[in-house]
Amino acid sequence: MSIFGSIMSKIFGGSASAQAAAPHATETPSVSAAAQGSDGPTGSASSAAAPSMSGAPSPVATGPSGTGQASVDVGQVLADLASKKGQALDYKRSIVDLLKLLDLDSSLQARKQLADELHYTGDKEDSATMNVWLHKQVIQKLAENGGKVPDDLKHA
Repeated sequence: MSIFGSIMSKIFGGSASAQAAAPHATETPSVSAAAQGSDGPTGSASSAAAPSMSGAPSPVATGPSGTGQASVDVGQVLADLASKKGQALDYKRSIVDLLKLLDLDSSLQARKQLADELHYTGDKEDSATMNVWLHKQVIQKLAENGGKVPDDLKHA
């Protein structure tokens, strides 16, 4: 499964495949296809990630304009996860801490892979610049795929 697909699964839970199928997701087809879980192994990985969210109900509301698409309160999901972590993480500004919060690989290699998935064109050796871009893109993609993203997660 792609790293972005794993992020989607961790935040959207069982509804990640429906969210990734949203029309906005076509900007990054390789990410969307992996996040959809349309083939066997990817689908089972998405399903395996969902139970980690089962401890607390996901904050879900009906999507805009009666589309039937569910909207997940990304800020609430992340805040709930942060309250259960034993350490303070700056997930609202740091891609490394966001990945740690989601129990995903936050290594430089993983972040470079995520940068490839999201079509980063900058210098991947400038990790500080890449990290800022990655966080902004991940938050933007979550919003594009139906997530309700609070202002304090959005970058100027």
